[in-house]
Amino acid sequence: MASIFTRIVKGEIPCHKVYEDEKYLSFLSIRPIAPGHTLVIPKREIDYFFDIEDGELSGLMAVSKKLAKAIEKAVPCIKIGVMVAGLEVPHAHVHLIPINSVNDLSFARAKDASNEELAAMAQKIRAFLAC
Repeated sequence: MASIFTRIVKGEIPCHKVYEDEKYLSFLSIRPIAPGHTLVIPKREIDYFFDIEDGELSGLMAVSKKLAKAIEKAVPCIKIGVMVAGLEVPHAHVHLIPINSVNDLSFARAKDASNEELAAMAQKIRAFLAC
């Protein structure tokens, strides 16, 4: 059965897309730990992060780096935290989370975000991708 992320890639489930190319997709978390919490995924469905082929993994991290720089400009924070938990959805993904302390990287802080909040944040981050 396809993961929820594969269904997002196929357009079966909507998302607040921040970035897309032929191999990778990035969208906002619907339960963000902080505003701007962004997920970056390979479009190819693969469950375990460390099963990603080396070239694809380096591409995923390059896209993550590009997005982190845009998120930093869009959301006031000290840094963008990077987390690979791997248990929430059986599709490899990177969490990019604006943080001001190490304690900010906790899923216990996650809260539902409205469609309007997500749409505004996605637009704000996309605006900084062109810079």
